Amino acid sequence: MKFLTLPFFEDIEKANNILLAGAGGGYDIFTGLPLYFALQAAGKQVYLANLSFSFLPIREQQSLSPSMLKVTADTRNLTDYFPEYYLSQWFREEQQQEVPIYCFQKTGVKPLINNYQILIEQLSIDTIILVDGGTDSLMCGDEVDLGTPSEDISSITAVNELDVERKMLTCLGFGVDYFHGICHAQFLEAVAELTQSGGYLGLFSLMQEMPEVQKYRQASEFVFKEMPNNISIVSTSILSALAGHYGNHHATSRTRGNQLWINPLMPVYWCFRLSQVAQRILYLEAMKETETAGDIAQVIYDFRKSCPLIRKWENIPI
Repeated sequence: MKFLTLPFFEDIEKANNILLAGAGGGYDIFTGLPLYFALQAAGKQVYLANLSFSFLPIREQQSLSPSMLKVTADTRNLTDYFPEYYLSQWFREEQQQEVPIYCFQKTGVKPLINNYQILIEQLSIDTIILVDGGTDSLMCGDEVDLGTPSEDISSITAVNELDVERKMLTCLGFGVDYFHGICHAQFLEAVAELTQSGGYLGLFSLMQEMPEVQKYRQASEFVFKEMPNNISIVSTSILSALAGHYGNHHATSRTRGNQLWINPLMPVYWCFRLSQVAQRILYLEAMKETETAGDIAQVIYDFRKSCPLIRKWENIPI
């Protein structure tokens, strides 16, 4: 490994057609936008996908399966919450580009595998990068709290089953999941375990001066303006940290009354090989058999109920 090159970038050099996919749904795909712009500038063909929280008009012509829709700036918007639609609008209005976002309905793992397989075949995908806004995607199941695991773990399980040359996971927003109960000492322990298994690909920081980051901010603010009642807490936290804010800084009224910890580690990408991340999940085999979102919730509930030891909270000794 070259001293000035992270393993993550060494792997990316070999990629041609990349699918960047939001692992946890909602605004997660936005945390992949700096990567999207950088990879495009490097000459890569990059596509965007997201596990969606929106009502998807699946019966439209752009439907690619019973649970996947190719969302464009022309898609019918039937809901107040549709960040993927407004992101495609931003690309058209501000970048003069037609950029679709392939949106997956919340299902079980089996339909999600099928949806990914369709995109792999249609777009000749050789690399999938899952992007997580936060760090709860590294929780294996016995931590003091799992945050919001259903979507992250279903995405990881599904992509792990796919026959693709390169599969990776990135996490952006260290500290934001504290308010979902995540113990960041246990996240760091997970990174240490992934280092031992060869699954850790390094980390790197975004800077507000980067053109890719400026576009990330512009796209986010455009969508926030269109959805003022559903502004992303994760992205506003990351953008606040990029601007140099620290501690209990509130960029949106959605967080009023909560104690925030905006910090300089929020704009850092943590990068991993997805197969090693998946191997740590203690309920992975049961996840593979799920058909619906309800099945996933049941698998997690059953595992937590039967887990012989749930680890206690750990403070970071610094």
